[in-house]
Amino acid sequence: MATPITPAQPTPDGAAQVAPAEAPSLRTLAGLATGVVVVAALYLGRDVLVPIMLAVLLSFILAPLAALLHRWRLGRVPSVMLAVLVALGVIVGLGALIGTQVADLARDAPRYAETVQDKVANARNTTVGRLPQLVGRLTSQLRSAGERAAPAAADGEATAPSVDRVERGREPVPVVIEEPDISPGEFALSVLEPILAPIETTVIVLVVAIFILLQREDLRDRLIRLFGSSDLHRATTAMDDAAHRLSRYFLTQLALNAAFGAVIGVGLALIGVPSPVLWGILAALMRFIPYIGAFIAAVPPLILGAAVDPGWSMALWTVLLFVIAEPLMGYVVEPLIYGHSTGLSPFSVIVAAIFWTWLWGPIGLILSTPLTLCLVVLGRHVRRLEFLDVMLGDRPALTPPESFYQRMLAGDADEVFDQAELLLRERSLSSYYDEVALKGLQLAAADAARGALAAPQLARMRDAALALVGDLAEHDDLDHHESDGALSASLAEQELPEAPPPADPPAVPVSWAAPGAILCVAGRGPLDKAAAAMFAQLLGKHGLGARLLPFEAVGRDRIEALDLSAVRMVCVSYLEIAGAPGHLRALLRRFKRRLPGAPTLVGLWPADEAAPADDGNTRALIGADHYARSLHDAVEACLDEVRRAAEPPARASAHAAA
Repeated sequence: MATPITPAQPTPDGAAQVAPAEAPSLRTLAGLATGVVVVAALYLGRDVLVPIMLAVLLSFILAPLAALLHRWRLGRVPSVMLAVLVALGVIVGLGALIGTQVADLARDAPRYAETVQDKVANARNTTVGRLPQLVGRLTSQLRSAGERAAPAAADGEATAPSVDRVERGREPVPVVIEEPDISPGEFALSVLEPILAPIETTVIVLVVAIFILLQREDLRDRLIRLFGSSDLHRATTAMDDAAHRLSRYFLTQLALNAAFGAVIGVGLALIGVPSPVLWGILAALMRFIPYIGAFIAAVPPLILGAAVDPGWSMALWTVLLFVIAEPLMGYVVEPLIYGHSTGLSPFSVIVAAIFWTWLWGPIGLILSTPLTLCLVVLGRHVRRLEFLDVMLGDRPALTPPESFYQRMLAGDADEVFDQAELLLRERSLSSYYDEVALKGLQLAAADAARGALAAPQLARMRDAALALVGDLAEHDDLDHHESDGALSASLAEQELPEAPPPADPPAVPVSWAAPGAILCVAGRGPLDKAAAAMFAQLLGKHGLGARLLPFEAVGRDRIEALDLSAVRMVCVSYLEIAGAPGHLRALLRRFKRRLPGAPTLVGLWPADEAAPADDGNTRALIGADHYARSLHDAVEACLDEVRRAAEPPARASAHAAA
């Protein structure tokens, strides 16, 4: 049974007592056991599963072609059969082409081997080959010195009978190993087995692909029944989206790899490397292996170029071709085709390549990226498999507010600033504060309310947030509509909402631009001062004079001593407020007594579901003239007061009456 968790309780010294971690539950252990069984089944059943996986991938590639033929008024069965025949024709054509190229290459192999041996011998003679000569010369000198030092011993050895002379009478006995005769059936089997195995696999793949294409709606319905019968709309949408994305990805990857192979084949033909078509096909196939596949495919033509050319120019041109073509395809063409990314993190691609190679050998290495992408898409749409998307996908594991809170909690203020700089290329300053910084501080306030954060930690987070506000002082509160596509896609994946369009800024009167024209008062919470500092900074960006005060400075016994002569408006900021805000109403009454006629605003920044609605009842309950749930709305409310103050008296009185 799992250990029960009790709420964390603070100790007298301010440290939080966090409950111990749970013991692994039965469900967790069952999931771990299921994972072990699945991996074992994948390993033991690889002879059956590999053709099925190849058939599934082939069906994703052929599905658009079959659908296109079906739209051309062909029946379902003829469309599927014709698409499979096209695939079979391509496979047979490539096989015949590869066989022809290999035969031509094998015919000239002895001549190439001699050229390679000559180059190796020349290289050895000019470098390492001189070392044995030096060692032999030194050995002969030492031997001659030893012979001069011991002439008598040399004479004694000359009179001793030699071993060869004693053993000369023995003749070696020859040993003959006779192999048994091979029957015609065994000979035919040994010849045909390497040929029949690929043909057998190809037939299985094509047959399974035909049935998948013919029964894809039925298979979809069965998967929906298995994973999402409780929510048919969501499950259907997920299945259609996953099938469309996977089919598009596989087709695009196949087209890109084929284009890469064509470029390599044409380039090698121009260089003069024999059998360029073979090496182009090899480059297209090996490029399914992430990161290193193209460079592995460069090794055979590189060796062949060195074998054909008496010099080294052909080998150098081959290296230059691969060094230029692969980065150009990977860093220029693919980002333009795919967009931001393929959906997999680089680390997961490497780990997946190792894992699938261990399971299924070389074919697993080629299939590692498509199979891992299938798992990521499945994890994005099936809640119980969401951990696959978190572990293998390229989407951020933490949302921007969670990342802000985690880095603040870890004390990494520099990384928080780097994240802010990145987001501010696309967002306005008020949008960043509303959607990232304030929500991150809300997470901290919630943890502090349940006793998970001690007072020193809260103080460090508050100081770090205030330092961040100071570091962002040079940024304007303006939206950036022009940005690079990669950054836009990155922010879209992080699911930040669109910033509201900025209103036309009013002409700020001198009285509102004076220091302290708007009094920003922080609430009683430990992090309210940081939120109030953000608000005050935004007011300054719009030309309004703001003054920041902590809650202690406006207490019942201190507010009378404050100099409020320049104050035109009072704003109170809260991150976390619970229960009936009696102290807030008392604070607003004190300000109304000191500043009659000055408008008041209360900004409550709790989580969206906890914040009260912006209506007249809320303002009446709080006792404020304005109520805002975001810094952007609070700034707009202040600017509305500025516009109202700048209006003619008659229009302003009509506006106030309305």
